[in-house]
Amino acid sequence: MLSTSMTFDELKEKAHALPLKPGVYIMQDKQNTVIYVGKAKALKNRVSQYFADLASHTEKTRAMVSQIDHFDVIVADSEFEALVLESSLIKRHQPHYNILLKDDKGYPYIRLTVNEDYPRFSLANRVAEDGARYFGPYGSRGSTQGIIDALRVALKLPSCSRKFPRDVGRERPCLNYHMGQCDGYCRPGMPQERYREAIDQAVRLLEGRFQEVGEELEAEMARAAEELRFEKAAELRDRYRAIELLGKRQKVMAGSLSDTDVVGFHRGTAKSCFVVLHYVNGELAAKDWDLMETPMEEERSDVVSALVREYYGGRGNLPRQILLPCEIDDEVPLTRMLSESAGRRVNIVTPQRGAKVDLIRLANKNAAEEVERWTTKEERTSKLLELLARMLNLEKPPMRMESYDISNQGSDDIVASMVVYQNARPLKRDYRRFKLKDMDAPDDYASMEQVLTRRFRRYLDGDEKFKDLPDLLLIDGGVNHANVAVRVLEELNLRIPVFGMVKDDRHRTRALVTPDGREIGIQANQAIFSLIGQIQEETHRFAIEFHRQQQNQRVKGSVLDKIPGVGDKRRADLLKHFKSVKNIKAAPLAELEEVVDKRTARAVYAYFSENKT
Repeated sequence: MLSTSMTFDELKEKAHALPLKPGVYIMQDKQNTVIYVGKAKALKNRVSQYFADLASHTEKTRAMVSQIDHFDVIVADSEFEALVLESSLIKRHQPHYNILLKDDKGYPYIRLTVNEDYPRFSLANRVAEDGARYFGPYGSRGSTQGIIDALRVALKLPSCSRKFPRDVGRERPCLNYHMGQCDGYCRPGMPQERYREAIDQAVRLLEGRFQEVGEELEAEMARAAEELRFEKAAELRDRYRAIELLGKRQKVMAGSLSDTDVVGFHRGTAKSCFVVLHYVNGELAAKDWDLMETPMEEERSDVVSALVREYYGGRGNLPRQILLPCEIDDEVPLTRMLSESAGRRVNIVTPQRGAKVDLIRLANKNAAEEVERWTTKEERTSKLLELLARMLNLEKPPMRMESYDISNQGSDDIVASMVVYQNARPLKRDYRRFKLKDMDAPDDYASMEQVLTRRFRRYLDGDEKFKDLPDLLLIDGGVNHANVAVRVLEELNLRIPVFGMVKDDRHRTRALVTPDGREIGIQANQAIFSLIGQIQEETHRFAIEFHRQQQNQRVKGSVLDKIPGVGDKRRADLLKHFKSVKNIKAAPLAELEEVVDKRTARAVYAYFSENKT
């Protein structure tokens, strides 16, 4: 398939010319390497999105789009066909920008090299066309290796690295022979037929024919006893018991895929984890998990869908039920694909309540614990700040961030807070408070201008308390607040990135806004959303706390304390209603009587009237 290099506009034009039909698109770079494979219900709509508003894309998508030299599409008859084709192409090309498990682990198999003179068992990740025989798949690598080891011990097969017949008679038998765990096929005179018989028994055991093998051993044991070969009879008895135990274990393991798999996923700051818990008759039998670099896709459901497709795609032996931690858009075609692969119905369920939800929580918890175990605190912080820098198009990660907020009630006690975060953690020794000066009335913009001017003039004057410049300014408020900060910095000839912190109707941080009014959504990345929300809440808390301190100091020394009949409660009622002593002084008697009793109201009115005179 030949393709010529295309410009960005040509790619965009080609995307708009695609049909509104389901299919698969294949993105390639200048070396014709497939870098991404995706499916679509409508090719035109999906592919066009890549070449539309680049600013709205995630960092990963922008990086991928920058490397697209040309792309091809394959039109399918249905979304199901597109899903199957996408899965096949991803397996074949392993594209860099698709979500890929590091190790195509899936369910392990037991491999037997039947074409050798002395066949050997080993563990394999997948079935290959290499002339060997494969058994499985089984629940996990650990349990599968356990079956191989149990077979070797039960049938006294060698587990050493010696090659037969090459190494027969070269060295003395190893410790396993002397411990009775191996028949010592490295000894001269050991017939190859005996080894083949043991391998044949092992194959029949793996096929589930335990009763047949057991009856053979019982008969052989009886003959040995009749012939007074008691050592041989005891040896056969031990082998029979080992095979009995193996049969019970094999039955559990073979059924490990017959009931339910529970999928868990945790998106960490630096790493993410995909977990599959295998349940047999309600009991946890095995656990598979894989760590990966955190995907940049915005939708968690897209990540889970891609990982499930990769994990189960192309495998014939699948669980009857797969529980997912979130709903996925392609549940119907994925169910059909897995059911056809298994040759029976495979149900995909996203539980909403009950015991199955508890299983999902357990799987997610396992995923989170693996991420926590394999990610250092420094890695998480570094990755978080790198993501924030890319999201805001900063030149470097914002190691030091300063946030500002204003708090006031009327024209009295207008205060501001400056909160500092260093390496994504609060640096409380650098917190600062400001009491606004010469403010006749509340004015957030004028207050912010005064605070920032005082803060950065102190820096320019060499004040030790303000010696460090921030890498990022976060202003509590919208675009107008951000523009005030920009104006102050320009007047002082300072260059610091500025963003406003925008709240929703419930006063929760929902986005950052640039001084030119462009909003940057942060809710898609939980770690960044949590950090910005924490900074905003801390800045607001610090401002409110300072405001209350100022208010309490003023109230304690209030002129109202000099008026007979005005105690703590009536003073608080008056200040709550009138906001300030100045307003109380100017209030008419009738309005005072609406707040406190008439006797107290007349005392307050008389006191201020006398002072006016």
